[in-house]
Amino acid sequence: MAGFKRLGQVILDILEIYVPALSFVVLFVVFLVQVFYRYFLNSPLTWPPEVISMTFIWTTVLGACYAQRLAEHVSFTVVYERLSARGQLIFRLLGNAFVAVAFLLALGPVTNYVQFMAFQQTTVLRIPYSWVYAPFIIFQVLIVGRMLYALYKDGLVLIGRAPLVRDEAIGGLDLTELDAESLS
Repeated sequence: MAGFKRLGQVILDILEIYVPALSFVVLFVVFLVQVFYRYFLNSPLTWPPEVISMTFIWTTVLGACYAQRLAEHVSFTVVYERLSARGQLIFRLLGNAFVAVAFLLALGPVTNYVQFMAFQQTTVLRIPYSWVYAPFIIFQVLIVGRMLYALYKDGLVLIGRAPLVRDEAIGGLDLTELDAESLS
């Protein structure tokens, strides 16, 4: 069982860390090449905008999965922070259930659209658009998995098999230790 867990973690790391990092490096290098050819050689290339757009999609969409893993995504917690531990649990259950259901409902249409786009290719490099938009399917599957896992963990708390704890830390930052001086 530990081997499967480790394999799953390696796959998640590849999808959430290494692929977005590699695509960002490609994006940055191609951007520099484009700038060099356009402004120093006065001979703009046609393919860099396509590569930059594709790698931007891969970087941001798969990078968002990693942000979800670390709870480093943008969240509005004004009401949530003021709730009791039980209120926070209920908010998390409702919010995670809503996201899981919404993404599950959208998974079929998104997959169909990505497959449909296989007939169309990018203008210069002739890459099928299904490859360009493939990370959206990966994103949805990973987010649904993360939401279901969060629901499972919170469900254990709800039935009394795990301790009920109030969230004091948002995104790894302990909000109870902040003071006016550290914010300036």
